[in-house]
Amino acid sequence: MNATHIHLIISHLPIVGSILGALVLGFAIFRKNNDTKLAAYGLFILAALGAAIVYATGEDAEESVEKLPGVMESIIERHEDFAIYALISLIVLGVASLAALFLNKKFVAVNKTISVGIFFLSLVSFGLVARTGYLGGQIRHTEIRNGAQNNDRGDAGGEQDDD
Repeated sequence: MNATHIHLIISHLPIVGSILGALVLGFAIFRKNNDTKLAAYGLFILAALGAAIVYATGEDAEESVEKLPGVMESIIERHEDFAIYALISLIVLGVASLAALFLNKKFVAVNKTISVGIFFLSLVSFGLVARTGYLGGQIRHTEIRNGAQNNDRGDAGGEQDDD
């Protein structure tokens, strides 16, 4: 297993971890369940660690695919440029979650405010990491690239002969 395999395998962790954590935290806020909030914070920390690993292996993954047929440098660059925003948001989410874990017992009065703030941050992070994953998927999955046509006739989507 090399860095490219690690990049591809772990790349789903920040996406799934951030949305699953958001769902768990939303449920915890609704049910006023502190233990479930702590579980959500753990998911966010795990997602942040996964994002760091994915980002760290990104350059090696780029080098292994950039010369392959059908791979466009512009798509790789778009993915790479957007990935830093997802990484930063998940690091902020992970650090905020770690702080919430430690401050949980000391600042009970602001616990709900902290959890609601982390919830909204998790939604933003999910949006950024999902977009990053979508852009990364375009590198090898031509069927999801903008402008790709799903055409059962096999033509280029040009003119039809009405005769």
